[in-house]
Amino acid sequence: MTTAFVLGGGGVRGAVQIGMLRALLEAGIRPGLVVGTSIGAINGAALAQDPTPAVIGRLAQAWASPTAAKIYGESWLRQVRRLAASRTHLNDPESLRALIAGAVGAGTRFEDLEVPLVVSAASIERAAEHWFDSGPLVEAVLASASVPGALPPTEIDGEHYIDGGMVNSIPLGEAVRRGATEIYVLQVGRIEEPLTAPENPVDVARVSFEVARRHRFARERADLPDGVVLHVLPSGGPAPGDEKRGAYRRLDATQARIDVAYAAAVGYLHDEA
Repeated sequence: MTTAFVLGGGGVRGAVQIGMLRALLEAGIRPGLVVGTSIGAINGAALAQDPTPAVIGRLAQAWASPTAAKIYGESWLRQVRRLAASRTHLNDPESLRALIAGAVGAGTRFEDLEVPLVVSAASIERAAEHWFDSGPLVEAVLASASVPGALPPTEIDGEHYIDGGMVNSIPLGEAVRRGATEIYVLQVGRIEEPLTAPENPVDVARVSFEVARRHRFARERADLPDGVVLHVLPSGGPAPGDEKRGAYRRLDATQARIDVAYAAAVGYLHDEA
């Protein structure tokens, strides 16, 4: 039997995955495969390198670091200037690259990891999802987390990649395809929140994006093969202010997200035992 942890995308909400991981690892549940997208690729890479409770402190420290704060924390004026110069993106990818390298080591390769890891990214040239599972780790994870508009595409071997959440936000099907028989989904909470018809232009964009994010997971969940056991861990609910447009920049709620998700995951695992 192969146990897979599937870590979905979701920006700063990905802090909930640290709480979920703590609950799982404390319960003695260890992955034999890690599948990640976007922020889930970052958290998943650290987990695959060190699938023990010690990774929780490392991840929490990385999320609380000045490097993390710099990723989206620049002033709006500086971001607008960068957009004017680049014509494609607001933020400097070097802060995110440094965060990933600090978490897993600059020279680490997939082959060095304790647990097999696969991360998704979207290829621009092929208009298709791509799965990285070998070779240099940092650039592959950066590619998976290269949010369009916020960060430039990541070039690897002459091909340009953007955030894996564009094509596979919660990569359940890939875990199944790679032989997982028990799967723990670490999602960031969006699929728990109901959608309603939009009432203004901002709602139109938000709801459309959420439909695009969620439909594949819903289909793959419905088509789960017989014999595969699925656990979708609860996030504990959104943090105050998550509904605001600038919420993707907020790291002040990180510890609260971790704590709430940990409590929710502990409760879920207790009920499932």
